[in-house]
Amino acid sequence: MADLILIVDDEPVQRRLMQALIEKMGYNTLCVDGGKAAIEALSGKQVSRISAVILDLVMPDMSGMEVLEALENYNIHPPVIVQTAQGGVETAVNAMRAGAIDFVVKPASPERLKVSIQNALKLGALEGELKRIKKTSAGKLTIDEIISASPSMNSVKSIAQKAAKSNIPVLIEGESGVGKEMISRAIQGMSDRSSKSFVTVNCGALPENLVESILFGHEKGAFTGASEKHLGKFQEASGGTLFLDEVGELTLDMQVKLLRAIQEGEIDPVGSSKPVKVDFRLISATNRNLEDEVREGNFREDLYYRLNVLPLTVPPLRLRREDIPELLRHFVARISAEEGRSNIKGIERTTLDMLCAFDWPGNIRQLENAVFRAVVLCEGDELTINEFPQVAIQLDYALPEVEAPKIDALASLQTAQPTQATKSHSPEHLLNLLTHDDDIISLENAEYEIIKFAIEKYNGSMSKIARKLGIGRSTLYRKLREYGLEEQNSEDNETFAS
Repeated sequence: MADLILIVDDEPVQRRLMQALIEKMGYNTLCVDGGKAAIEALSGKQVSRISAVILDLVMPDMSGMEVLEALENYNIHPPVIVQTAQGGVETAVNAMRAGAIDFVVKPASPERLKVSIQNALKLGALEGELKRIKKTSAGKLTIDEIISASPSMNSVKSIAQKAAKSNIPVLIEGESGVGKEMISRAIQGMSDRSSKSFVTVNCGALPENLVESILFGHEKGAFTGASEKHLGKFQEASGGTLFLDEVGELTLDMQVKLLRAIQEGEIDPVGSSKPVKVDFRLISATNRNLEDEVREGNFREDLYYRLNVLPLTVPPLRLRREDIPELLRHFVARISAEEGRSNIKGIERTTLDMLCAFDWPGNIRQLENAVFRAVVLCEGDELTINEFPQVAIQLDYALPEVEAPKIDALASLQTAQPTQATKSHSPEHLLNLLTHDDDIISLENAEYEIIKFAIEKYNGSMSKIARKLGIGRSTLYRKLREYGLEEQNSEDNETFAS
């Protein structure tokens, strides 16, 4: 789903021209004919979908400056680009002071407008990331801060909002990397425990011999090396929220102790002679199917029912592709800022389509890491297919080749001396574009000859041939079968080189 740009202009012709221009850039548009309609759009249900605003300054019902003032009063802060037919330094300064991030003069060139929109989207994403980071660190993250646009995630967020109003135990299920911890933090941030501690425990990463001590604490001298008293995670979380990630990894004996802590509200630190009362909100998460684990005897049934009071299933990224463009935009903004790559404005359109088509088995975590790698490797001002080679290969997207220096072919033939390299590619080895009747050969025959020549030149190395021809390996194998080159080559070589 492409970003939605709100166009505010009272002139129908100018509005349509702007709409056509922006949609040609690959964005979605929402057009309104005045300032009051813009305020309604930005204060209604669609506000979460609007990524940027292009606002005309001179309108009869409500001027652009009045719209900016109203947005400030409503505490609505989308990135706004103002435009007017009468540009001036004073007008631009006043607009920027009122909250606009850029100023363009009608008629703005497509290149100027594109850069302005890219900057606006990046700034909006970066501000959103900073807001999330601040709220997360302060324990004030809310469900509204979770990036999503898909109906399935709206359902998850709705249940999470209801869960935040009580102390009901929540079990969040979903594949690794879907954002289970983020949702748990949002539940805590909207609850009456938001100002208290949020303690995270990855049950799958606990050393087996220290699990009990880490979770429940120990007294001084309880075992060799226990030189001082240690508060466990349950006591650290007392008054706040305890998040047990990958709870299905706990051993059966630890499950018994966890069950008692939930039922009785007390724990037994290692070496302690009396139990300790604890008050905590429990949120658990797992990437396993705990029902199957119960049937197989790996997870206690009574504990399962204690944890699974309110189940919350987070869908994988491949089932909510509407979220991918927004996640990408926010990751690009944040990572490029962190890495000092302020020149990177966004993602090239074809590349965005490719990334949205990928299944992302590692979900949001894999997507974030892919963007990190791409930002580090990027040499231009947009991320392209070249920066996502693993995705391109799996989806059979051609990786562009680096252009060779352009030379005057006629001049080179007149001046160049024959070398060993040119002799090895003498005319009889080159493609003849003419038939015996002096007609142009068909594209199919030309493709056949090129692939055949590439097989000879690169000694049957399929990876190299596909890369040099600018096609995916699966496409190359298909064409080999279509042209009968697979059988022909297998007579000379038992297997293709990979």
